Amino acid sequence: MKNIFEKRDYNFNVLKYRKWGYGFAILLLVMSFISFAVRGLNYGIDFQGGVLVELQSEQPIDISKVRSDLSFLKDLSIQSIGTEGNNLLIQTLGSEEETTGNQIVNHIKETLGPGYNYTRVEVIGPRIGNELKNKSFWASVLALLAIAIYIWFRFEWPFAIGCLLSLANNLIATVGLFSILGLDFDMIVVAGLLSLAGYACNDTVVTYDRIRECLKKYKKVSTDEILNMGINQTLSRTILTGLTTVMVALILLFFGGETLYGFSVAMAFGIVYGTYSSIFIAVPILRYFNIRNLGDKTPTGPYAEAAKYEMEAKKAPLPPYSKCGGHCPR
Repeated sequence: MKNIFEKRDYNFNVLKYRKWGYGFAILLLVMSFISFAVRGLNYGIDFQGGVLVELQSEQPIDISKVRSDLSFLKDLSIQSIGTEGNNLLIQTLGSEEETTGNQIVNHIKETLGPGYNYTRVEVIGPRIGNELKNKSFWASVLALLAIAIYIWFRFEWPFAIGCLLSLANNLIATVGLFSILGLDFDMIVVAGLLSLAGYACNDTVVTYDRIRECLKKYKKVSTDEILNMGINQTLSRTILTGLTTVMVALILLFFGGETLYGFSVAMAFGIVYGTYSSIFIAVPILRYFNIRNLGDKTPTGPYAEAAKYEMEAKKAPLPPYSKCGGHCPR
């Protein structure tokens, strides 16, 4: 292996550190599951149901006074938006009937009085929240299955398993981060997770493509060396693509406002950890399968013989060029 790495400048032996990679991934999974069991997720009003009101004033708003005036609300959460101090985001739990939620909104307006511009008002009942929660869960599961089926047809089933394990690890760790930090988990975060799954899948497919090319090109090279080749030949592309995407996510995180905060956190953390999962999980897991002969199956069927002669014709040298098409008079 050392000679091959020296000859082709493959100097990052990922397979050597695969156990450390597995260990770190397992540690994050254990922390995530413990947090799920102890703390759970801090569901937003999309899933829990409730009332969300975003208001604006021409003058700076005294948050402590607003909190005191609205102390009669259940599970009240008030956050300042922006840097000028004249925007507030108020969240509180609703009740079974949406009309009651509308009554809460009217009560908030009456209590705070005039002088406020209500730029955003949302009322979601608990029943609708539960439906959204269930649909979001199944949407995520179906997305993972669809990606696995695509990888299965695009490559082979071992690649599908590796990609699915990497994606599941990435998504669980990202959701675990929201549980550990107590961040709001809503529909926008789910949208970020599904976008993250597509990004991570594309990142893994690029590496898998190179691995399959190396399998066909280097017949006598060991599987571990082939996997390292695939990683190192796509490493610069993987890192540069990840960095540019993380930069955009960080810009959204700091300047995108409260609405895009959860989406930005999911994307920023998920891209970084997704790159890690693609390198240290999706690829090393392939060494436990027999991938040497994948993609080299002999074609069968009515067109197999024609394909054979076509390949032989392509390898044959071309005849000398003639303006008369080979029918010149002698």
